[in-house]
Amino acid sequence: MKEHLIVSLDLNNLEDIKDLVKNLGDLVAFYKIGSIPFIYFGREIITFLKENNKRVMLDLKFHDIPNTVARTCEGALKLGVDFITLHTSGGFSMLEEAVKATLLYEDKKIPRPKLLGVTVLTSIDEAHFRDLFGDIKRSLSEQVLFLAGLARSAGLDGVVASPKEIKMIREECGKDFLIVTPGIRLKPGQDDQARTMTPGQAISAGADYIVVGRPIVKAPDPVSAAEEIIKEMESGN
Repeated sequence: MKEHLIVSLDLNNLEDIKDLVKNLGDLVAFYKIGSIPFIYFGREIITFLKENNKRVMLDLKFHDIPNTVARTCEGALKLGVDFITLHTSGGFSMLEEAVKATLLYEDKKIPRPKLLGVTVLTSIDEAHFRDLFGDIKRSLSEQVLFLAGLARSAGLDGVVASPKEIKMIREECGKDFLIVTPGIRLKPGQDDQARTMTPGQAISAGADYIVVGRPIVKAPDPVSAAEEIIKEMESGN
């Protein structure tokens, strides 16, 4: 079950990151690099993780005109990352061009990364959603499902979505469509995340991977925290 855990390294101190990865050892094999560590350390942090035989989710949520995103995905592919995220709100053409760019990349020795469409951020609740989009006819959950369908139709491998929407995405998009869920907390409703579940609940609901950051990286004992989360994943509670 531990292979389904992705730890988010949202830290701005490279030595702290290296110490954390080394301390977690074989307990964690997959890490997320978001905008904070990537802006601070760039390729260096990805190289470090790859040299330590870790998988990497590059979570920069690309969102731009189709050609720019396609070329950006080619560059990310060269880094050797395993997952790349894009905002599904960029539209079908943007998503499709990203898929084509990674499928048609000329160096076939580089494994193609999985492309994941970000639906609606887990910090957004229904009221915030209405504030952002005004008189939209769809509810927040309906918007998530719409964007997941858009991602699937464009050829993406899966989506990033709140654990609250796992079951409906699975029903709509099928068992082979990857669902990666942030917003994981040992006690739902903590801090700035609005749509959360516990590790066990998310796995039971059908998540392929869960992303956990602060509950591990900010814990007094990250190893014990990771072990507790893996135990909860296995229990399904």
